[in-house]
Amino acid sequence: MELISVDRTKCKRDGICMAECPFSLIAESEDGGFPTARRAAAKICIDCGHCLAVCPHGALTLKGQSPATCLPVNRKLGPAPEAAAQFLRSRRSIRTYKDKPVPREVLAELLDISRWAPSAKNAQPTKWLVIESAAELQKLIGLVVDWLQENQAFPGVVRAWVQEGRDLVLHGAPHLVVAYADKKALKPEIDCTIALTYLDLAAHGQGLGTCWAGIFLGAAFNHPPLMAALDLPENHLVHGALMLGYPKFRYARIPQRKPLQVIWR
Repeated sequence: MELISVDRTKCKRDGICMAECPFSLIAESEDGGFPTARRAAAKICIDCGHCLAVCPHGALTLKGQSPATCLPVNRKLGPAPEAAAQFLRSRRSIRTYKDKPVPREVLAELLDISRWAPSAKNAQPTKWLVIESAAELQKLIGLVVDWLQENQAFPGVVRAWVQEGRDLVLHGAPHLVVAYADKKALKPEIDCTIALTYLDLAAHGQGLGTCWAGIFLGAAFNHPPLMAALDLPENHLVHGALMLGYPKFRYARIPQRKPLQVIWR
């Protein structure tokens, strides 16, 4: 399959696709100055789709993906700066959840949005494990508590679970979403974290609540029984996790943060 093909009846030879290619893999053809792939492009191209997405004339096809197969950008849906600022500032870490599962189709939509998170060389290494079963969550919480006991850490969390049956590991969230990747991935820790952040904000946009599952993650990194229970594919590692569910309470205001610290040069 040809790397890029150009509809010469639509192309205006404005050079936009050439300017936007991250690795300068598009040049002018010798027969009229139309875009053409450089010889090295077949090995270096990361399929980011910039050339396809940026062309205002819909003239370029990348590896068989044409403008017609792409999602259109509806600029009317873009939030105003004030709305975007409030959306980002109003996101909270939720630790009290309704006893109500999130429909699988909603979870799938959130995960689908996360596919557009940036990743090193557009490798898109992030894979997902979604725990929906209450029994499975209880099992995982128990394994985390075992690890805490072994390491004499967070005694209050241990005591709440062992003596009261109260979950301070996942805080009663009906779902746990785990991001993992192949050990051989280029930058899996960073890429999974960015994908989780996309998921985090997408959930906020749906009126859902999330919280980064730090205690769970500590056990997932260090406790073999928990690693075995997650049963990930061979040669894959956990790189992040989020609790997720419907918030029990609604927040009415946005607290202050530390003053901005920045060096300008």
